[in-house]
Amino acid sequence: MLSQVLRMEEAVQLYVADKQFMGSILIAQNGQILLNKGYGYANLEWQIPNSPTTKFRLGSITKQFTAASILLLAEQDKLKITDLIKKHMPDAPSAWSNITILHLLTHTSGIPNYTSFPDFASRTTSMLTPEQQLELFRNKPLDFQPGSSYAYNNSGYVLLGHLIEIISGQSYQDFVVNNIFKPLAMNDSGYDSHSAIILQRASGYTIGSGGLRNDDYLDMSIPYAAGSLYSTTQDLCRWVEKLFGGEILSPESLKKMITPFTNDYGLGVIMQPVDGCNTIMHGGGISGFSTMLLYSPEERLMVIVLANLRGIGFVPGDLATKLVTIAHGNAVILPSERREVVISPEILINYVGTYNLTSMNKAYPMPPVNYVITLENGYLMAEGAKKLKTKLFPESETKFYGRIPDVQIEFIGAAKDKVSKFVLLQDGEDSIGERIRDTKIV
Repeated sequence: MLSQVLRMEEAVQLYVADKQFMGSILIAQNGQILLNKGYGYANLEWQIPNSPTTKFRLGSITKQFTAASILLLAEQDKLKITDLIKKHMPDAPSAWSNITILHLLTHTSGIPNYTSFPDFASRTTSMLTPEQQLELFRNKPLDFQPGSSYAYNNSGYVLLGHLIEIISGQSYQDFVVNNIFKPLAMNDSGYDSHSAIILQRASGYTIGSGGLRNDDYLDMSIPYAAGSLYSTTQDLCRWVEKLFGGEILSPESLKKMITPFTNDYGLGVIMQPVDGCNTIMHGGGISGFSTMLLYSPEERLMVIVLANLRGIGFVPGDLATKLVTIAHGNAVILPSERREVVISPEILINYVGTYNLTSMNKAYPMPPVNYVITLENGYLMAEGAKKLKTKLFPESETKFYGRIPDVQIEFIGAAKDKVSKFVLLQDGEDSIGERIRDTKIV
């Protein structure tokens, strides 16, 4: 196991050295801590290092706490997850008449996602009450009929937070603290706030064209029950141990939580295989922070990656996948270990074009984006949604890799012909790129 831990350190340090990761990581198996460290800085201005006690925004990892809160209320006979929401919210619009609490939990309600609205960015600095949040989407038509489809949706979890307040008579914050954090002694977890003094809280950064910078302000009333909690790796370790140790939910409730409903999504968590093992997971991305929590019940293996940096890709997901693979004793090839070969420009020119890139992730289906492949100074360059270019190094005539970020691209078809498709592996996830037009050769 020592050799595996050393390999884990190698993998993490690669991202740290490339300024792609700052944060804290905890890996545990069978109750034994394998790795528990901070990397980079919690505050760059003051050069304060990250540590296992640094507090990070969780982003959408919050959703599993919201789902657990709903299940606790169900155990208290205050609701049924099959209840129509209008039973607890009589003023719900008529379009929501057939929406149940279960639809909200599983992203199958059809309510449009408020964080995807064109004017969302203009609202992120305002403090909104839950009722004001609901006004952003309550009068909009449904994207589909309840239960007929799946679309990852922050609006549904905002509405769940509001229902928790109505049914419990407490604020969402107080309910989670009183029913989860305090009973589990998760003393370094809470609801984030810009005005409160929160000791050992990390500052959030992003990568821009000029390097690292402070990320944009986001009032924490905006993500609310969909993404406003903060925690530490150590508190999340306690959460996983107690949740799956039966100290929060009944066995029946826990089974509901981790049973896939649609698109591998259960109640606030995703069930997908990682390196061949059944895994319960969820990630998060929020202003200045990105996170991933993985747990394999069969192996009692957990990997928690909390970052106070949002980069070009979803680094916590990529890192967590690599760390799970290493923990299994399987090989992981790091970008620095790949070997570049020489490919003629006559072959490279066949890959130049603009491709429509579609994610294969069923639980987080992202809208397609244009992915531009150009040829510059003898190398293929890839430019995605953030307009930052990645240099691609050839491993063979059809396979290429990027070092920052760690991406792998395989073009499908004969290398001597203009190809129409590629497969992209980034952050542990596959995407398919379909050529839609040619692009200029530089």
